[in-house]
Amino acid sequence: MEFGLTIEKLLLIGLVAVLIVGPERLPRMAEGFARVVRRGGEFLRDTRSRMRDEMGPEIDEVDWRKLDPRQYDPRRIIRDALFEEPAPAASAAPTVIAEPPPRHPMTPFDASRLPPFDAEAT
Repeated sequence: MEFGLTIEKLLLIGLVAVLIVGPERLPRMAEGFARVVRRGGEFLRDTRSRMRDEMGPEIDEVDWRKLDPRQYDPRRIIRDALFEEPAPAASAAPTVIAEPPPRHPMTPFDASRLPPFDAEAT
């Protein structure tokens, strides 16, 4: 991340800092800045080591560029999904048609009777 900083801009910022802070307080300010940068580096190293400890060794095998959300274009995702060839069915097991359960011999089917109706269920 560059933030549009060039060498000239950094030199100008340093010159303004020297003029505002003054030569007496500048060494203390530089030490404080160096301390903040060191702590930030330690924080990043600690975060990386904790991730490795929690996720395991396969964390090194992850291609992080694939997971960058900036690469996803919704139009491309939809286009790819629409024009993608359907995957062939993997050796599906033969479909077994079950026989209907036998009817109880005591209650013969009567076409004139309506089946039970539950008004609350519909």
